[in-house]
Amino acid sequence: MTIQLTKEAVSQGNQNKPRLWVSETRQSLSQELHNRPSVQIDIGTSISHIAVRITQDQRAQEFHQLCSLCARYNAPPPEPDACCYYQHFTGFEIRWERHLEFSNYTFIRNGSSQRLFDSFAIEFIPQQWFDELVGELVSAVNVILSAKPPSEELLCQAFESYQVFGSNVSSGRANVFTSFRIHSDGFSRVYIESSALNTYQAGRLVQRLLEIETYQMMALLSLPIAKALSSEVTQIEQRLMGINQSMASLDGFDDKEMLTALSHLASQTEQILADISYRFSATNAYYDLVCSRIAQLKEQEISNKERLSEFVTRRLSPGVKTCQALTRRLDALACRIERASGLLQTRVDLSIEQQNQKLLAAINQRGEVQLRLQQVVEGVSIVAIVYYSMSLLDYVLNALASVDLALNKTLVKGAAVPVLLVFTWLVMRFFIRVIKKQTG
Repeated sequence: MTIQLTKEAVSQGNQNKPRLWVSETRQSLSQELHNRPSVQIDIGTSISHIAVRITQDQRAQEFHQLCSLCARYNAPPPEPDACCYYQHFTGFEIRWERHLEFSNYTFIRNGSSQRLFDSFAIEFIPQQWFDELVGELVSAVNVILSAKPPSEELLCQAFESYQVFGSNVSSGRANVFTSFRIHSDGFSRVYIESSALNTYQAGRLVQRLLEIETYQMMALLSLPIAKALSSEVTQIEQRLMGINQSMASLDGFDDKEMLTALSHLASQTEQILADISYRFSATNAYYDLVCSRIAQLKEQEISNKERLSEFVTRRLSPGVKTCQALTRRLDALACRIERASGLLQTRVDLSIEQQNQKLLAAINQRGEVQLRLQQVVEGVSIVAIVYYSMSLLDYVLNALASVDLALNKTLVKGAAVPVLLVFTWLVMRFFIRVIKKQTG
């Protein structure tokens, strides 16, 4: 009895009950583990390998060119969504693998010419096909796998008198020689001498060496960027130093102008970090892969030869560390700009607070003046009201005198003044309280 774990099988049954859910990516993730299997290579084989940096817009054209090569040799083309393609053509084998940033083509042919690095499987490919190949060439390597131990004269001739690096690898079962140079044919060269490796071990060794060559070139793509940006970062640091010195001096300076300058420096720094973040992170990843592949070689020293790992440590590591140093330098610069902006913003805030305090004090002073003026106006208003009230009282007293009502007019007016003053003041205060209560 078998149990099916397909998506259709688990979708059946009562939907209200808990059920097993199969991830839609399970099949693709499982397939990813089996992509790009190691090639099995016999002793006495020549290999040509090229790695091409490809953009997403060029993927369709790359696939079309690969299909055209298959059509030329009457071979089945790859699937449209394939990330690797392995096929035996007439006289050679092609291996195509697509990676995130680049694609590589490996051409394998059994047998090699009498003269080292003189004949390869890549010669079966028409020149027109290479001329139409899209992308940016990152690395190109010719590899010879032979059981014949090379002499010093043969190595000197094969590697065009360049310094040859060599290591005993695979726990003593093979010797590897390379110059890490681009030779007159535009290819790097690797010579592997072994009679003890089986086909699988030889394939794994070749794959590691090709990955070292490709990954170290991909890792160094950031180095020209780091060198070009170094002077620009130095200028930003000098401008920041000048701003800090102006802030520390006792001379007055324009806070707004300084904040604008710091904002410009911050935007420049963040733009640079955004531009290089992916490329420099990729450099670290490729460098880790190179170191990992070097460790997997299990090197031992060959007499009178500098080991491959020593070359990588001495030549590749400084370039990668230059990129890492620039990243740390930019991160530190961004932090310094942020601190300077914080200090200047604090100064601006204190200045604004002082201005606000002065403004409030001026407002309070104007309020006190207005209060005094209001009290003066109230007093003058009371006097005016009493004055007009006395005029009205004079009319009343004249009217009473006309009907022979004997009153001391002067006495009445004199007695009425304080009464009218008090009454008018009380009425004014009442209305003021009512208005204040309503406005509240």
